[in-house]
Amino acid sequence: MKLTWLLRLTLVFSLMVILMGAYTRLSDAGLGCPDWPGCYGHIKVPTQSHEIARAQNNFPHLEIEPAKAWLEMIHRYIAGALGLLVLSILVLCLRSRDTPKKLPLFIAVLIVFQAALGMWTVTMKLMPLIVMSHLLGGFTLISLLLLLYLRTHPLPRIRVSPGARILAAVGLAALIGQIVLGGWTSSNYAALACTALPVCEGDWLANLQWARAFSPFQGNHPSFEFGVLDYASRMTIHVSHRFGALLTGAILLSLGVTLLAGDQPAWVRRSGALLICLLLLQIGLGVSNVVLHLPLGIAVSHNGGAALLLLTMVFINYALWRKA
Repeated sequence: MKLTWLLRLTLVFSLMVILMGAYTRLSDAGLGCPDWPGCYGHIKVPTQSHEIARAQNNFPHLEIEPAKAWLEMIHRYIAGALGLLVLSILVLCLRSRDTPKKLPLFIAVLIVFQAALGMWTVTMKLMPLIVMSHLLGGFTLISLLLLLYLRTHPLPRIRVSPGARILAAVGLAALIGQIVLGGWTSSNYAALACTALPVCEGDWLANLQWARAFSPFQGNHPSFEFGVLDYASRMTIHVSHRFGALLTGAILLSLGVTLLAGDQPAWVRRSGALLICLLLLQIGLGVSNVVLHLPLGIAVSHNGGAALLLLTMVFINYALWRKA
């Protein structure tokens, strides 16, 4: 029972870290604190006059922006609490006879690596490859926590067609690919590279720059904040994300309809209905980001929607691939 509630709490904290990370990034506060793990040499944001004076002396070329600094530090505080929760889960699992051991150990290693990625995000000045890896680490963490929860709370075994299983696996792979594209779009500040629908304004097809758009190495720069790629490269990333959304949406919609129409228990059909609802919501949020020019609340919700879609797909795949 203790492990159950701890896993549920940790899942909530994981989602909070993802949302807070998105809010921090989209508020351009990723470098709100130029050092790590503190902020301008302090454990919290400097607010007293002597603290500010010391910070300005240590970082003379930077403007201290307390609002952005607090966003970054709150994100770190929540992530630190998540790390303690994961450690507690590991201890409980190691002490219990009937719980998995390797999975919680891997999750604990992953969150340590996540902390390192968080540090590198700051020290490497928002390098897109690091920022995207940090984002993907968060999605991986929450997925593995759900998998651990499911393994400690086995689902009823069901019989499903091989086609439904394959569709679910393909849908999960497509969704992961789309999340990667979304992370690359965000980390390269390409979300508003196209402001027209359904594809992009102008002669976009003639301006695609695949090699530059998806090169993980973008040279040496004092900072990658606000992006360093040219318009054609950002537009290529954005267009790829849109076409990826169409492909992923078609696969997930097919899976949702398959689960709804199949002769399965009610909880399986409900998972199909939830998948369709989350998919439609996510599409609506994506379109709204373009039409409304990336309002902060909708952009953060788009990140949260991706996390909920991923959790739903992890649940569906776990349920369908369990041997009957």
